[in-house]
Amino acid sequence: MADGSGNVTVTIYGQEYTFVSDKPAERIIRIANYVDEVISGLADRGGGASVASLAMLASINIAEELISERDEATGGVKERAQLEKDIAHFQQLWEDAKRSHLQYKEDMKLLQGQKDALQEELNQISVDAGTAVNNAEAQKETISKLEGELRTALGKLERIENRRENNSETLKELQDKLKEVEGNYFELQMENIRIKGELEKFKKG
Repeated sequence: MADGSGNVTVTIYGQEYTFVSDKPAERIIRIANYVDEVISGLADRGGGASVASLAMLASINIAEELISERDEATGGVKERAQLEKDIAHFQQLWEDAKRSHLQYKEDMKLLQGQKDALQEELNQISVDAGTAVNNAEAQKETISKLEGELRTALGKLERIENRRENNSETLKELQDKLKEVEGNYFELQMENIRIKGELEKFKKG
């Protein structure tokens, strides 16, 4: 696929590659399709060979085909030079493919590191949440205990207030009784004075 700027994106063995070339886009696409067919054929016969091995074998096979065809067609120096140029081009494709694969591995390594860091952070959050729940339960128990102690203190205070009220009533009763006793004592003193006066009169008479 050409984007109008000289860049051509092709798919070879399931992997996309973008190339900058002065050749027509149709030619690059045809070449890429042919390379894809060769690699796919080798993969069918390769018994699980790696992508790098398949690409190398495909490069050798294609180069051999091109050299044979050019030698058979003309055998000229110019055509051979063009063939060598094409081989160099495919070698460049191979190098680009290797770089893309290495970059993919680096990206996956980076993503795995980020995933591990996020998992560690999630684990720490879970631990912190568990600690917070435990602290909340402990605080709940403490509050319940303090509420019980407060109720006990209020009960004691109420009893003290009741005793104080009772003591106040008793004190008032004692004060009233004291006043009554003082009044009786005063009356007795007056009676005593009166009796003494009558006794003096009796002595004198």
